Amino acid sequence: MIIKKLFLIIIIFFVSTSSYSASMNMIGEKGDPSKIDRTIEIEMYDNYYYPTQIEVKKGETIKFIVKNLGELVHEYNIGTKEMHIKHQPEMAKLVEHEILLADKIDHEKMKKMAKKDHSLGHSHSNSVLLEPNETGEIVWKFSKDISLEMACNMPGHYETGMVGKINIK
Repeated sequence: MIIKKLFLIIIIFFVSTSSYSASMNMIGEKGDPSKIDRTIEIEMYDNYYYPTQIEVKKGETIKFIVKNLGELVHEYNIGTKEMHIKHQPEMAKLVEHEILLADKIDHEKMKKMAKKDHSLGHSHSNSVLLEPNETGEIVWKFSKDISLEMACNMPGHYETGMVGKINIK
């Protein structure tokens, strides 16, 4: 019986990891920091990005320097609209578990809770989660011709317009 449960857990983990990897590959890939074509600075405010849209070339590797200049915790996440909608319940779960507070991230609690529930870890190569006055980086290669958005998936932020267009030429 224990072996069956262990096997089931392994299968569930493999399927969920494979699905996530497949969706990530659909939008591009983590970029090689030694092959950056250019750097784009993104400023996050309460509830918008500056610039509100960016232009990239297919095949280009961009280093994003993301600054949270707002008073709230914000996320810079590269994905499709569908990916953002799917990610929003995970972000709500982080708020429900008091890992994400309005202006603070409880990193210790996140680390501890992620051991029990992987979705509470928020460790994605296409995303950075920042407290006010923090700066983060993402290196991303835009290897696919797909419609993408940059979005904050903190509860209510996407809905109030904290989303921008990424145009791939």
